[in-house]
Amino acid sequence: MDGIILTPLKKIYHPKGDILKGITKSDTEFSEFGEAYFSVVNQGDIKGWKKHTKIISNLIVVTGEIELVFHNEHTKEFFNIKMSRNNYKRLTVKAGLWMAFRGIEKHNILFNLSDIEHDPDEAVINDLNKIDYRWSNI
Repeated sequence: MDGIILTPLKKIYHPKGDILKGITKSDTEFSEFGEAYFSVVNQGDIKGWKKHTKIISNLIVVTGEIELVFHNEHTKEFFNIKMSRNNYKRLTVKAGLWMAFRGIEKHNILFNLSDIEHDPDEAVINDLNKIDYRWSNI
């Protein structure tokens, strides 16, 4: 989908606990640092729909498994992916796409490094039933 870049990330084995790479300033997807935060989503719960109007997000699932869904309202196209430590990638998402995500496991944490600080007036929020997407059974 236009506006989404999926980047495989390195997991470095360490006997006391692995090192999980995230993003470096030399990565082509990195534009600028604005804010970094973690979003927890409970098993079976869905957060969304949200559309950023300016923010570029870099999303990484650090704990559990999360199904992320993106919708382009102009092309009617959907993109979905389940991300976890087993499918360890960074998803770079440009502004203008609707986003929702659902927790698959008991504990799920999504890391977001965005290029600008949070501004409550920057995003548009929509009810889950406003975009016709059929979530798979978990």
